Amino acid sequence: MSKLNAEDLKRIRENAKKAISLREGEAREYSKSTYRSELLLCSSTACRASGSLEVKDTLEKELARQGLQQEIRIVETGCNGFCAQGPVMVVQPEGIFYQKLTAKDIPDLVEEHFLKGCPVERLFYKEPVSAEAIPRMHDIPFFANQHLIVLRNRGVINPESIDEYIAREGYTGLCKALLEMTPGEIIEQVKISGLRGRGGAGFPTGLKWEFAAKAAGDIRYVLCNADEGDPGAFMDRSVLEADPHAVLEGMIIAAKAVGAQKGYIYCRAEYPLALLRLDIAINKAREYGLLGEDILGSGFGFDLEVYQGAGAFVCGEETALMQSIEGKRGMPRPRPPFPANQGLWKKPTVLNNVETYANVAQIIQNGGEWYASIGTETSKGTKVFALTGAVRNIGLVEVPMGTTLRTIIFDIGGGIPKKRSFKAVQLGGPSGGCVPEAFIDTPVDYESIAKVGAIMGSGGMIVMDDKTCMVDMARFFMEFIQDESCGKCTPCREGTRRMLQILEKITHGHGEPGDIRMLEELSAFVKDSALCGLGQTGPNPVLSTLQYFRDEYEAHIYEKRCPAKRCPALIDFVVDPEKCSRCGICFKNCPVNAIEWKKKEPAWIDKAKCIQCLSCITNCPVDAIH
Repeated sequence: MSKLNAEDLKRIRENAKKAISLREGEAREYSKSTYRSELLLCSSTACRASGSLEVKDTLEKELARQGLQQEIRIVETGCNGFCAQGPVMVVQPEGIFYQKLTAKDIPDLVEEHFLKGCPVERLFYKEPVSAEAIPRMHDIPFFANQHLIVLRNRGVINPESIDEYIAREGYTGLCKALLEMTPGEIIEQVKISGLRGRGGAGFPTGLKWEFAAKAAGDIRYVLCNADEGDPGAFMDRSVLEADPHAVLEGMIIAAKAVGAQKGYIYCRAEYPLALLRLDIAINKAREYGLLGEDILGSGFGFDLEVYQGAGAFVCGEETALMQSIEGKRGMPRPRPPFPANQGLWKKPTVLNNVETYANVAQIIQNGGEWYASIGTETSKGTKVFALTGAVRNIGLVEVPMGTTLRTIIFDIGGGIPKKRSFKAVQLGGPSGGCVPEAFIDTPVDYESIAKVGAIMGSGGMIVMDDKTCMVDMARFFMEFIQDESCGKCTPCREGTRRMLQILEKITHGHGEPGDIRMLEELSAFVKDSALCGLGQTGPNPVLSTLQYFRDEYEAHIYEKRCPAKRCPALIDFVVDPEKCSRCGICFKNCPVNAIEWKKKEPAWIDKAKCIQCLSCITNCPVDAIH
């Protein structure tokens, strides 16, 4: 295909809009040249792990067997967001939402829904929705309480089709930026929007671009950090799998703003599906002339490539990431000079993460003031979170800045399962902190989250219930930080190791009276003297748990007791016969047959066989095991 101009894009958009009109819920008269239904089947990493590819294969065979393949089209989409219910499928134009599909469900689904016109109720979302008999997506609280900007195309388009992205106003912002705006005007709109970097630090994006644009030098680079490594985080991966062109469009606009001709997307090799869809998107953009020389006849040229990282957490730090692209070991460099002046190969460089770039095109298309009208006074727009842990509705959510933690965890997330109570939420991953129940109504914005001892981070949100040991949680994150430390600076290399040793000693039942004071002193030392953000923020989980859950540390040290019953060395594994409900659940779940039980009698644990796996404690419904 020859290079496109603005008029070509309009023509593609109008034609593609007709092809995907069913997905907007627009019913139309069925003819032999159209489809009467489209099945938007999630084909993200999470849904594939749950069997979506088998569901798709069975769907294709069953539709063909029933002679419906010319009437009903299957569309593989990216992450729908509702990961806990996967594989999920939305039937359009009705908007009917099916959940937890298996290949065995498909023959009945095709027979009942697509031949007889009777949607299959047993596959509906079961939680309370609207009074309607058939729940649609907008009836489900998980979807209804979100505000989509970055995720506006999730579960709606085929991420491997550039035409479907264009149909949803894709590359409209790029046309405006290249053909109607100067670099300074682009930067000014981004500054007006109030967009701050979504990778963790929250630095104003427009200001960063302005610094790079003014820096001395003829060669500049635009980089995208897709190397998210926080435990429980999957925001960047899901955006790249569901809507890769949104990131490409944002990067091209950034390149025009700062005068860059070359870019890199740094993505970890553990994301094979994201890498595949990125590769398809880049090749299609080049084919359409949206990457390369003279884009849209504007005279501006820009191209990019993907650089695969080996999975080092420290390479999420901008200077370490640049070292890695340069072919060196990924270790942070001292700053200043800052990357905007001397970044990749010592040239002026702009680096933002996936979510930041995915906002840019819509800011340019709709104006900075439109974006600034969403959120709070100092934190504009929306934020994407990976909601995981002890919460019913695990998944990817996008909410306006200023939304409270309670709204996200209970209204969208559905609250805590298994009749457990909420204890804390970890924000910001290993660099963040634990926010306790007392602050559940804290607005989620940069300033409010910092006041309660956490950070926004890139968007990981791990919910913890009353069965979580906060000392063990601090140990887990410190183990991660210590393992991922590059070792370049002594405070991080040795300080985190010593902190981990103390935490392990406490959880193993050997804690001593001076351990808490030592943890606080080491935390302050590492924060003040480490070279990069990994070490400077690494002690945060320890400090936040000491601030809000000091009593648990004291119980471990002075009473040799783990209140949450999660540290095996501090548990006797004895069944209280008076509390035991005689249900036998512990007996049925013990992997080594260490529990003896008879009907209507309390269970008994054989300590000689017990491997202290915590299965009995985890599954006991009445908390009868000491």
